[in-house]
Amino acid sequence: MQAYTLITGASSGIGLEMAKQLAAKQHNLILVARNEDKLIQLQKDLKGQFSVEVLYLLHDLAEPHAAQKLYQEVKTKHYEITGLINNAGFGDYGRFVDLPLETAENMIAVNVTALVGLTRLFGADMAKKGKGRIMNVASLLSFLPFPYYAVYSATKSFVLAFTETIATELEPAGVTVTALCPGTVETPFHTPNMRQTNAMSANKPMSVGVVATAGVDLFLYGKGKKIVGFKNWLISNLPRVTPDSLMMNIKKNLASIKK
Repeated sequence: MQAYTLITGASSGIGLEMAKQLAAKQHNLILVARNEDKLIQLQKDLKGQFSVEVLYLLHDLAEPHAAQKLYQEVKTKHYEITGLINNAGFGDYGRFVDLPLETAENMIAVNVTALVGLTRLFGADMAKKGKGRIMNVASLLSFLPFPYYAVYSATKSFVLAFTETIATELEPAGVTVTALCPGTVETPFHTPNMRQTNAMSANKPMSVGVVATAGVDLFLYGKGKKIVGFKNWLISNLPRVTPDSLMMNIKKNLASIKK
């Protein structure tokens, strides 16, 4: 039976770039996203260029029971998953009480609920087999939640805490669980309002290729968490040496739109 690495959010951004890099390293892939046209094209490109097995599954991870439905399809088709990259996620910008509640609920569903479900279901299979790797994509905001990104920051703080704790639980079973923590990355993730914030000017987005390379290296060989970029590492440690009230004022200024 062929073994696969399953990547969620594989049709764009970091997920797309990691899929390309893993295919180049001769890993068989299962790509999960909502856009079938993009998945078909990516499947064709990767199979043609790297001669690996590439499959795709259409799933909207914001839907109820999305993780169970995806897992069941994988099991029904008898695909063996030895690697899982929980990359799917999205954010929004604005004052919390002004944003649609549905957006917040969908964000929690994708960034947290689906990630937890997939980690639980595939992680249990890996633990039984005594091997496997899982990488969850967190964020620089896991360390310093920003105003105007309230729900997104909270979901990414959860992802990091969740990943670090289950990594300890699953390590004795032969399963490695890691967290990738990028800062701003040049992808379609950013809305026009996000691009106008002081933070985007102060900390320019990194190349998606650079971040994907760090992610693939962590996924295949690393342990623990990885903050991508020295400047982002420094920023992540600011809360340790800065009083809370001052830190929140700094974050509010950075998260504000440039005047």
